[in-house]
Amino acid sequence: MSENEKHWGNFLKGFVIGGFLGVLAGILFAPKSGKELRSDIKEKGSEVLKDAKGIYTDVRTKAKEIIEEAKHQAKELKREADRHLSEARQKAKEILARGEKKEAEASEVEKESQEEEKSK
Repeated sequence: MSENEKHWGNFLKGFVIGGFLGVLAGILFAPKSGKELRSDIKEKGSEVLKDAKGIYTDVRTKAKEIIEEAKHQAKELKREADRHLSEARQKAKEILARGEKKEAEASEVEKESQEEEKSK
């Protein structure tokens, strides 16, 4: 996800800078009067700004989608981890109960063995 964001960020920067430099070079090398040149610069600047805003909106929308998907996946992973933890706890309780049962049986056998030895 981070790599994708870097890609879009670099693309946006490159697009805006390249667009600006292209427009500036075209305007400066065109033979026009000062008034016409200023008017063209203003017009082209507005166009570049409009394009940049459009790209920003698209990138922002994509970023929101990516973030929402990441949140959804994180919730799913948490749910799955909670389920696995619950299952592990249940298995641990069952193993502990069996161990306690075996311990009680062993104690019972030991008591019976001691009582047999006393009666002999």
